[in-house]
Amino acid sequence: MRGEPSCPKCGGRVRAPGLFADSWQCDVHGTVQPLQPVIPPSVEALNVVVHRTQVPVWMPWPLPVGWLFTGVTYAGDDRSGGRATAVACSGPGPLGGMGELILVAEELGVGLGAGYAGIDGPDPGSYMNVEKPPQAKVLAAGRPTPLWHVAGAPDDRAVFAGEALGLWLWAVVWPVQSGLLMYDELVLTDLRDAGAELDLVPCGALSPVLLRPGG
Repeated sequence: MRGEPSCPKCGGRVRAPGLFADSWQCDVHGTVQPLQPVIPPSVEALNVVVHRTQVPVWMPWPLPVGWLFTGVTYAGDDRSGGRATAVACSGPGPLGGMGELILVAEELGVGLGAGYAGIDGPDPGSYMNVEKPPQAKVLAAGRPTPLWHVAGAPDDRAVFAGEALGLWLWAVVWPVQSGLLMYDELVLTDLRDAGAELDLVPCGALSPVLLRPGG
């Protein structure tokens, strides 16, 4: 498990601000928002991210039957606050087997969603055909939110993206057939608004896919 910040776009090492740069730097991607180390899923971990982030912390709520919260991370530092969040949930896939879902909220250009999607980013716009009807819809913070299929991702995952609360919303699902989950019109809650309900989130084991943006 990583113990230091990394690049949200490729998972590589980053250099902290210092004498020659006042921002975090990746050798490949230049200035980035540092992705903070993933910590084991717990209500306490969720609370940390909820209170540090400047962007939504999306989770299906209620969770699909049998699904659990399996990890959270964010990109940003103590100075800027979280500029992107990623929440992982795991449970039985619609066609059997286990499914993994990561929901990312991020500002323009952060690239965390593209990292999990496995595409060259940082943003999904050029990979979506918004001239066509959306392939999925969710209810995000009470608002109907269209999501389009994101082309160019590896064959092992299904990727959808759209805009919610003026920010990118990504849904990345493993394996690809579990993408059927997104056709059920999930209800997404911004956990910053959850209040005491946060204590009711059921936690499972850490999702391995959360550990590998850029993979």
